[in-house]
Amino acid sequence: MTEPVQPVPPTRKEILKPVELIVISLILGLFVGLAVLLSTRQPLLALVFFGIAFIVSLVVIAMFTLTFKPNAAEQQELNDDGDGSPGSGTPRPYLGPGPKGH
Repeated sequence: MTEPVQPVPPTRKEILKPVELIVISLILGLFVGLAVLLSTRQPLLALVFFGIAFIVSLVVIAMFTLTFKPNAAEQQELNDDGDGSPGSGTPRPYLGPGPKGH
């Protein structure tokens, strides 16, 4: 009888990717909020613009992330099992059903 395969833990880069996207949106929101604060000197208005800029930039970055398509080298890496030989018997993680019609 074979032993159950332990799931591969995600790498640090994979774990921090959502945090990086949120930090980028936060920086963009802070820039807009600070620009509004310095130009109008109204903290409430600056806070509103910060919130709007943060949410809009977060949605735009998420949309760009969803449209990312891996190139041939990255696709090969995704299909590879990690030991240099594709199809060595080690199951890969489930990545979802994929796009329809492919």
